[in-house]
Amino acid sequence: MGDSSNAGSAGSSDSPDSQRDETGLERWDRNFIELLQELRVAQTGVQILFAFLLTLPFTNRFGDVSDLDKAVYVITLVASATATALLIAPVSDHRQVFRQGHKPELVRVASLLAQGGLGALLLAIIGAVFLVLDVVAGFGWAAGLGAGLLGLYLVLWYLLPKVIRRKNEPVNGGEA
Repeated sequence: MGDSSNAGSAGSSDSPDSQRDETGLERWDRNFIELLQELRVAQTGVQILFAFLLTLPFTNRFGDVSDLDKAVYVITLVASATATALLIAPVSDHRQVFRQGHKPELVRVASLLAQGGLGALLLAIIGAVFLVLDVVAGFGWAAGLGAGLLGLYLVLWYLLPKVIRRKNEPVNGGEA
């Protein structure tokens, strides 16, 4: 999640943050602003997905779906609601501790909430795709494409950032 996910190590002498001309408090403020920008992107997607899921049971065909699809729907709806809560929580947290000097803790907690929210969003997206594909193309297609998309998301959201981090880590105990 950008610099905000590494906010705890923002003051180390070899970090990119140490190359900026800013105070520690300015760094925490910047990290929080960057995190909020990232959350805006995720919140929009999760809110649209959540709205779609809330209307789904009221369609004519929903009563005809299998028990498996109904179970996947419930899990997907709960995952979407969880993602919504976790991705919006940093805003509420900020309001509660505004101007009380808790910015470092706020950034650390907000980063953890965002990671949890993205995990729940991933589950909700895969569940929604599975539901639609199962109705449209059948279980085999839904399971196969759902698994493929899960792999794609895991690579893009989790593996790729790890590779980038490792590639940019100093070698030999901190010497670049």
